[in-house]
Amino acid sequence: MGRTSRKRSRLARRVVAASAAVIMGGGGLVAVNVYANAEEGTDQPPPQSAGQQLATISCPDVGNQLPEVPEAARGEVDRQLADLDSQITDAYGQFERTRDKESLLGPLEEKRRETLGGISDTLDRSGARPAGLDGMAPCTLRADDQEEAGEQQEDSGEQNASTNGPEADDFVEIRSVRPNVNRPRNGRNASRGTFTTQCGRNENGKFNPDNVIVAPGVSNGAHHMHDYVGNQATDAFSDDDDLANGRTSCRNQGDKSTYYWPVLRLQNGEDEDDAQADGGGKDQNVGEIQTPASVSLKFTGNPVGKVVAMPRFLRIITGDAKAFTNGDANANASWSCTGFENRQLKDKYPICPRGSKVVRTFNFQSCWDGRNTDSANHRTHVAFADPRTGACPRGFRAVPQLVQRIVYDVPPGPGFAVDSFPEQLHKPVTDHGDFINVFDERLMRRVAQCINSGRRCT
Repeated sequence: MGRTSRKRSRLARRVVAASAAVIMGGGGLVAVNVYANAEEGTDQPPPQSAGQQLATISCPDVGNQLPEVPEAARGEVDRQLADLDSQITDAYGQFERTRDKESLLGPLEEKRRETLGGISDTLDRSGARPAGLDGMAPCTLRADDQEEAGEQQEDSGEQNASTNGPEADDFVEIRSVRPNVNRPRNGRNASRGTFTTQCGRNENGKFNPDNVIVAPGVSNGAHHMHDYVGNQATDAFSDDDDLANGRTSCRNQGDKSTYYWPVLRLQNGEDEDDAQADGGGKDQNVGEIQTPASVSLKFTGNPVGKVVAMPRFLRIITGDAKAFTNGDANANASWSCTGFENRQLKDKYPICPRGSKVVRTFNFQSCWDGRNTDSANHRTHVAFADPRTGACPRGFRAVPQLVQRIVYDVPPGPGFAVDSFPEQLHKPVTDHGDFINVFDERLMRRVAQCINSGRRCT
C-alpha cells in the first residue's frame, strides 16, 4: 500500500453531509464532525461536539476468559474468536445504518451462541470444555454517557446522528494535566543498562489489518490497520519459521523481531489508499495515515535485580484493543507531548502546544513465567512488575522490558485518532502494541548482559 491519495473519501463526504443535515435540521442536536473539509481554511478540522453521544455495541470479550486452551485446539479456537469479532463488526455496521436495536441484538446473540457452542465443542474434544461460555452470548448497546444520554434521547424521541468518533471529550490540553509519572527507585542490585534497536519508522509503508498473535491464519483479524517495523514477513499467516527467515528493517540484522501498533490518522477528509479496503474504510478507519516522525525501541532493566534473556518467539501484547467496552483493566496506553512527558494520559488524546509533538509510549510487560512463549488469552504468560517496587510476581522472571516510543508531527489541536475495531469508536484507551521476539539467541543474550552490566548498547 502506498502513501496518501489526495482525493476526498466518499465516507468522509457522506459524514460531512450527514453532520450538516443535523445542524440544519433543528432537532436540537449539534454534530460537527472531525471529517471536515480541509479546504475550508482551518488549520485543523473541529472534533464532534461534546454534546453528541456515540452509541456502540458492547459484548463480553470471550478471549480474555480463556486462559487455558490446549495447544492442539488453539488454532481453531483463535479462528472462532475472530469470527466473534467479525460478527460484532458486522452488527455495528448495521446499527450505524439503521439505528434499529430491536432487529440487531437478537440475531447477534444467536450468531454468538452458535460460535460459542463451536468453541465449547472444540475444547471438549481436547478434554477442556469450559463452563459458562453460553452466558457470554448476549450483547448490549451503550453510549459514552450511557444512562443520562439514553434517558434523554428516549424521553425526547430524538435519534442520535451517528459518527464513528473521535469526539471533543476524547482530547485534553496537555498543559492542564499535572505531572503524574512515578517510577520505582533502583535498588542496589538493579539492572540499569539499556539496549536500543533501530528499525526505522515504517518509511516503506508496511501495513495490514491482520493480527498474527491474536488471530493467526485470519485475514483482517484486527479490523484496523497496523504499522509494522522490524520483520517484513509478518502477516496473519506467518509462523515461527517464516519470521525466522524473514527480512528485517532493523539495522542490526540479528533482530528480526516484529513490532506493530495501530496506525494514527489525521481526520481531515483525505482519502487513503485503503479507503475501500478491509481494515480501512470498510471497517470505518478513514483519514490520512501518518508516518511517525520517530520510533524508539529500547530494552531496559529491572529496579530490583538482573534480567534473563527473553525466549525466542515470545509474544507480548500490551494494552487492550477493546478497552472502551471491556473497561480499562488491561489498558496501557500512554499519550503525551514532547516536552511534557512527565504527564501521561491513558484515556485521552493530548492537545499539544505549537512546536510540541504527539507521543505514544508503550511499556511492555517485563516479567515472564519461565515456561511459555504465549498463552490462550495472550496475557497470562507475562506480567507487569509491581509499580511501587519493580518486583516481578512470584514464579515470574524479569526479562528486558521493551519501551516503545512513537512520535508524530501532526497539526496542533484535535483531529487525529488511532485505528480501532469499529465499535471501539477510535477511543485513545484502546491503543495497544504487539511484539514478537525474533532476536538471534546469541544477540538476545548480549542484550541481557548489556542491561545487567549497566551499559548503553545498540
